Amino acid sequence: MSFLICLAALAFLMFVAYRGYSVILFAPVAALGAVLLTDPGAVAPIFSGLFMDKMVGFVKNYFPVFLLGAVFGKVIELSGFSKSIVSAVIGLIGGQRAIIAIVLVCALLTYGGVSLFVVVFAVYPFAVEMFKQSNIPKRLIPGTIALGAFTFTMDSLPGTPQIQNIIPTTFFKTDVYAAPWLGILGGVFIFVCGITYLEWRRRAALAAGEGYGTGHTNEPEPVAGSLVNPWIAILPLVAVGVVNYLFTTLIKANYGKSYDVALVAGAKPLSVDVTPVVAIWAVEGALLVGILLVFVFGFNQLKAKFAEGSKSAIAGALLASMNTASEYGFGAVIAALPGFIVIRDALKAIPNPLVNEAVSVTTLAGITGSASGGMSIALAAMANDFIAAANAAGIPPEVLHRVAAMASGGMDTLPHNGAVITLLAVCGLTHKQSYKDIFAVTCLKTLAVFFVIAVYYITGLV
Repeated sequence: MSFLICLAALAFLMFVAYRGYSVILFAPVAALGAVLLTDPGAVAPIFSGLFMDKMVGFVKNYFPVFLLGAVFGKVIELSGFSKSIVSAVIGLIGGQRAIIAIVLVCALLTYGGVSLFVVVFAVYPFAVEMFKQSNIPKRLIPGTIALGAFTFTMDSLPGTPQIQNIIPTTFFKTDVYAAPWLGILGGVFIFVCGITYLEWRRRAALAAGEGYGTGHTNEPEPVAGSLVNPWIAILPLVAVGVVNYLFTTLIKANYGKSYDVALVAGAKPLSVDVTPVVAIWAVEGALLVGILLVFVFGFNQLKAKFAEGSKSAIAGALLASMNTASEYGFGAVIAALPGFIVIRDALKAIPNPLVNEAVSVTTLAGITGSASGGMSIALAAMANDFIAAANAAGIPPEVLHRVAAMASGGMDTLPHNGAVITLLAVCGLTHKQSYKDIFAVTCLKTLAVFFVIAVYYITGLV
C-alpha cells in the first residue's frame, strides 16, 4: 500500500503539471496527500518541518541565481546583443542549422560552469531570434535547450563542473574527470541522436507548412536600430564562463572552508560555512560582471527599457524559483515515506552492479524530480553495496562515477521536474505544446547510460 501511495502522488503531480496547473499549489497537495494516507497526524509537522524547510532552503540558496540569470537574459535581449549574435551565427553557418547552433551555445555555457537555470534564461532570447529568422516552430525551442543544457555537458563529458558530476566524487573517491572515454562516447551518442531527432522534427514541421507561429507569450521585445558588433555582443557570455571559473578558484583561496565576520567590534562573529556555497557565490559574481558588461557596451539601448524590462525578468525569476522550490519540497517528502524505502530496497535486487546503479539512480531521480536529489538519495543508501559489487567484478570506481552521473540526468526530467517547468515557463509554452520533445531527449539520455555500460563490458574502456 505504501508503494502505491508514492506512485499515486507522483502520477497526480505529473498529471497536473502536464495539464498546465501550477506546481507551486499542487506539489504540496500531492506530497501532503501522500502523508495523509500514510499517517494523518503527521501532515502538519511534515508540512512545516520538511516540505517548507526544504522549499525555503532552496529559495535561500538559489533565488539570487534565478534573479541574476533572469536579469542577465533580459539585458542581453533588450540591448540587441542576442539579435546581433544570432545574425552573425546565421551568416556563418546558415539559418537551417539554428537547432545545432543553440545546442552548442547551451553546451558551451553549461560546460563552462554556468548554472542550468541561468543557461535557460540567457539562451532563450538567442533561440527565439534564430528560430524566428529560420521560421522553425517555437515549440521546438524547449527540446533544443534541454538537449544542449540538460544532457551531455551536465553529467557525461569529463570535467563538467555541474553538481551532477561532483556528487559521485564524495562517494567513490574519484574526481570530475572520471572515466573520460566513457563520458566522451556517451556525450557523442546523446549529441548525435538528439540532433538527428530534432532535425527530423524540424523537417516534418517544414513539410507540413508549419513555421514559427503567432500568438506566443513571453516573446522578447523587437530590437530597433543598428546592431552592435557581434564580438562585443558575445563578450558578456564569455565573461560569465571565465569569471565563474576564476571566482570559484579565488573564493576557495581567500575564504577557506569557513569564514567568520563581525561588523561591530566585540560582537559575536557570524560563522559562514563557505564550502557548500562556493559555486553559488561564483556564478552570482559572474552574472553581475556579465550584466555590468552589457550596460557598459549597450547603455543607450537599455536606458529607456530597463525599468520595465527588469520587472518582467524579476517576475519570471520569482515564478521559476518558486516552481522549482516547491518541487524540491515535494521530493523531500516523498523520499521520507515508507513507500519510497520499499522502492529503494527493491532496486537492490538487480544483480549486475552497473545496471543496478543506473536503474536505481535514474528511478529515484524520476520519483523525486531531481537529478542531484535522486542521485544523492541513491548513493547515500547504496553506494557501499555498489562499491562492493564492483570490486568483486573488477569494475573501477571511475566507471561507477560516470554511470551514476549520467543516470541521474535520465528520467529526472519527467513532467514534474523543476528545470522542465522553469524551461517551459521561460519559453512561454506548455507541457502539451513542447514536453514531447523534452521527453524524447530524456529517453535518449537514459539509453546513453546503457550504451556506455555496454561499451565498457565490450571494450573495457574507461
